Amino acid sequence: MMMLSCTATKKVSDSAAIKKDKDQQLTESTVNINDIKAHIHYLASDELKGRDTPSPELNIAARYLSTSLMRYGVKPLPGYEDYLQKVPMKTVTPADTGLLKVGTHQMEFLTDFLMLDGDNLELSAQTVFLDRGTEKDYEKADVKGKIVVTICGYEGQDDPQAWFYAAKEKKARSKKNGAIAHLEIYKNPQIPFFFLARFFSGTATMLDDEAEDDDSFPVLWVNAENEEAIKALKEGGKTLCNVYVDGMKVEPVETYNVVGMVEGSDPELKNEYIIYSAHYDHVGVGREVEGDSIYNGARDNAVGSVTVLEAAENLALYPTKRSALFIFFTGEEKGLLGSAYYADNPIIPLNQVTYCFNSDNAGYNDTSVATIIGLERTEAENLIQQACNTYGLKAIQDNMPQEGLFDRSDNVNFAKKGVPAPTFSLGITAFDDTINTYYHQPADGPNTLDYDYLVKFFKSYVYACRLIGNTSQSVFWKEGDKYYDAGKALYNK
Repeated sequence: MMMLSCTATKKVSDSAAIKKDKDQQLTESTVNINDIKAHIHYLASDELKGRDTPSPELNIAARYLSTSLMRYGVKPLPGYEDYLQKVPMKTVTPADTGLLKVGTHQMEFLTDFLMLDGDNLELSAQTVFLDRGTEKDYEKADVKGKIVVTICGYEGQDDPQAWFYAAKEKKARSKKNGAIAHLEIYKNPQIPFFFLARFFSGTATMLDDEAEDDDSFPVLWVNAENEEAIKALKEGGKTLCNVYVDGMKVEPVETYNVVGMVEGSDPELKNEYIIYSAHYDHVGVGREVEGDSIYNGARDNAVGSVTVLEAAENLALYPTKRSALFIFFTGEEKGLLGSAYYADNPIIPLNQVTYCFNSDNAGYNDTSVATIIGLERTEAENLIQQACNTYGLKAIQDNMPQEGLFDRSDNVNFAKKGVPAPTFSLGITAFDDTINTYYHQPADGPNTLDYDYLVKFFKSYVYACRLIGNTSQSVFWKEGDKYYDAGKALYNK
């Protein structure tokens, strides 16, 4: 083997360095396997008990993330010197007893009816049937002091998920028009009533918006199978409907988003911000599987959290032209709660946020790729592809539209506001046995990860962050996207 002199070696090294652009060199100066392992092994440790929302262990994780930002030199935002944005939440233990009577007909709680909204209650009033509960249905109806009865959803809707949103609209109409409760008739052969009742019988965690004054307004769904009782409810008249529900408990809980910033290096572009985000919660302790009941959440989403930590360390040392916001969200597993709260209560106005680059994961089954949910939807596609290609990964778009992944992670709460917001994910091409072995399972521990692959993955993300933060090209939605018009409105384009 031919030996090179020191001078020759230096020339080869210099030549290799020249081939790398500055942002690539800066990326590689901070991302290393030992830091990655240390972060993931802590966040996904048994001691943090799966980081459930809410839990003391989740708040410990929040402190770990905030002190990591502090150590890197990421700055707190004014008013958030501890890097913590309090996200007001509450846990609701459902009622355990109830009765609904109309005339001679009696309906049992959970078997025949359940409560969507409201508190413990005891009321008696006449009913008025308004068909589907549209604006037109209310126009000539006198509902003051009465219980409004409608059929679930609107004409042509057969999806119970859509019925939930419709119920909120009808609730607002009933309350506005002076009704004292809203009752809907539920009938759906695909999702039987007993299934809904089981879903609503568990303790729920939700945002506690003190600005809302209608949390106690009752909304109930009634099982359509009791045809005689339903007939009496529809007929209304002088027959009173009596409703009694008791046993519900509501407790406020403390939980936090973790937020820090790095000011951009360009005098003008520093007024634009890029959000780098991930959720740090998981599902806690649950059903025992092969002797293990701690759902560690290494892939979902310690990996995503550490992806953002790696970007924070890098950009704090070497700022990009645009400013950076690093956000770790609470309560994603409970319904994207932390990101929903932040999007409605942004610390930096959203019209100053050019892009949201989220990182979330279910797992991986292809270590030759990174799956970017929404890759093809924004004009930053080429920058993300370049970053991945540089480290031997292929950036692929989501090929599982049936899973609705874009709308199942925190990015969607920013997309709805108009902010371009894809999600950078580990290489997943299908929800197959490889994914399901770990996804929301106790098996998802830090010792089961391919760290050589993760180094490529993290470098790709950090490099993409640098490219997006420094680019002079547009990174807006591509025309025709579902959120294109919302973006135009947000940025006055």
